[in-house]
Amino acid sequence: MWNRKLGRKADHRKALLRNMATSVILNGKIETTEMKAKELRTVVDELVTLAKRGDLHARRQAASYVRNVTNKEGKTAVQVLFDEIGPKYAGRNGGYTRVTKTTVRRGDGAPMAIIELI
Repeated sequence: MWNRKLGRKADHRKALLRNMATSVILNGKIETTEMKAKELRTVVDELVTLAKRGDLHARRQAASYVRNVTNKEGKTAVQVLFDEIGPKYAGRNGGYTRVTKTTVRRGDGAPMAIIELI
């Protein structure tokens, strides 16, 4: 199987990745476990590729995946993705995210990482 299971059922894993992808789009970076960050990298890169296309079909595909959440300025995640992030990476071919290892979590010793848009 091509993806990591992350100790969750399929529907829970999909909801987790959708929520985390929305947070990365709105905030620019988040801190999570290393394995979640590595799995999230592929999801966010696909969403940025859709935003680079910029057509209506791509917007609908992204809107069906990303949560309908607004940021501090009142823009939804899809608006931020297509109006700000897509044009920013128009000249770049892949590699839109960076995963940086940080520390281990104090409670259970899980390796933590920061995933951010470059």
